[in-house]
Amino acid sequence: MNLIKSNLLTQILIAFIVAIILGLVFGQSIEVLQPLGDLFLRLIKLIIVPLVLSTLVIGIASIGDIRSLGRVGSKTIVYYLVTTAIAIIIGLILAFIISPGKGLSIETPTEEIEVNESEGYVQTFLNIVPENPMLALTEGNILQIIFFAIFIGLAITVIGKKGEPLYHFFNSLAEAMFWITGVIMRFAPFGILGLVAPIIGQYGASVLLPLLKIILAVGIACLLHAIIVYSSSVKLFANMSPLTFFKGIGPAAAIAFSTASSAGTLPVTIKNTQENLGVSNKISSFVLPLGATINMDGTAIYQGVAVIFIAQFYGLDLTIMQIFTVVITTVLASIGTAGVPGAGMIMLAMVLSAIGLPLEGIALIAGIDRVLDMFRTTVNIVGDASAAVVVAGTENELEQKAS
Repeated sequence: MNLIKSNLLTQILIAFIVAIILGLVFGQSIEVLQPLGDLFLRLIKLIIVPLVLSTLVIGIASIGDIRSLGRVGSKTIVYYLVTTAIAIIIGLILAFIISPGKGLSIETPTEEIEVNESEGYVQTFLNIVPENPMLALTEGNILQIIFFAIFIGLAITVIGKKGEPLYHFFNSLAEAMFWITGVIMRFAPFGILGLVAPIIGQYGASVLLPLLKIILAVGIACLLHAIIVYSSSVKLFANMSPLTFFKGIGPAAAIAFSTASSAGTLPVTIKNTQENLGVSNKISSFVLPLGATINMDGTAIYQGVAVIFIAQFYGLDLTIMQIFTVVITTVLASIGTAGVPGAGMIMLAMVLSAIGLPLEGIALIAGIDRVLDMFRTTVNIVGDASAAVVVAGTENELEQKAS
């Protein structure tokens, strides 16, 4: 089994390298491989809703009482908020060190970048409660599915033996979804080839070079956050080797980098966290779907770098209070924009507005947003996995895996 997992990770890494080479050599004509990536994304999306619903119901039913659920939930949310705050600080520090906006000679974009507005905190929390659970399942609204699944799981626990048939149904559905996930993952190298190669072919070196410093700042900050925060967290709270952790979550991280979608990577994240890292089903099925919706460490790093980049480009000096506002706004916005498409761009607009920077600055990095999204999504899902390991470790729900 370990050999199979190792071979899959090797195949994914090879696919990355081949995709980069093909993209650079053939340019935009490599878009002929795009259907491979589209097919892979469709297969992943195929299992998201039934997998989240079934595993979360089983997880809640396994936790059993409301007190235990409250304890697990509070640990999860606190971990997500704390790591998000640390992430934005790391992003700000790296941006000040690298200074991606200084000495940059690019023409200010004149086109207006459309950014959908967040509905606000109150409406976001109200939207968690589905008016029609079937509609929530159809639309793939993860927050509403989580809310619905929690109540089903609690109901199964409360009604006792009468709920056993329903429990067995969802348990069988979850097992079936895991089997399908395993089959889909065999196609992952081809899917990654079809996703990455067209991106490299579209942007190429000529578009990336003028903004290379901001890409480096985001990439280095993401790497430092993962090494410092996640390594220390899994070691301190779960006594897990960081090497074991990163190796175990490697396939999911590669999928996240390719798809730039936390929700799209969720089935693989759940599978890797349970099978490779030893997190129990009842912890992973609660922590990971919630994290895919509200945990945005990578996005927070992007916010910090982007704000400093825009300020430097316009020759503006930020005050200590403005920087503090960036930190607070980003942490709160990570929840306030939960479940909204294009959350990174929405959060950036909120932060820029909060400190009085021109929103036109968003257009400066809109061209490379897809590239930056690959970095921040990878950190987001690795952060989700670290939360699952940490919570499982503190709840004695972690089966240690051999390094």
